Amino acid sequence: MNCPFCSKEDTKVIDSRVASDGLSIRRRRECESCSGRFSTYEEVEILDLVVAKRDGRTEPYAREKLEAGLHKALEKRPITHDNFRQLVSEIEQEIQKKLENGKIESKEIGNIVVKKLKKFDQVAYIRFASVYRQFEDIEEFKKELQKL
Repeated sequence: MNCPFCSKEDTKVIDSRVASDGLSIRRRRECESCSGRFSTYEEVEILDLVVAKRDGRTEPYAREKLEAGLHKALEKRPITHDNFRQLVSEIEQEIQKKLENGKIESKEIGNIVVKKLKKFDQVAYIRFASVYRQFEDIEEFKKELQKL
């Protein structure tokens, strides 16, 4: 780990603990060259996951795409950064459980997101579901609202 102050590689971990979100490890580090102290966070990353698209193509899993969709659904909703990180982590944990040979269908990811958003924020759920399920008219929208 390079020091953010002097860019030297000589840093050591002086303390490690579970971060407040419970989903990452906070490491307190000290540079052995300049004695500067800083914190880093370590979290689980899904690697080597392939997503099967509706049209038959496959592509590597990209957390950024998941986060972008969630940001759109949660726009102007009362959500903290920690709550958002926890939601993403819970969705990725569900994805891990559904994996078959390192592969998952994009449809399955969408279903996981819809399920999690329904419990997390009903307005965001409706926003996401209306795009994901491609509501054709206001009647489909009303039916989904009545289910809530």
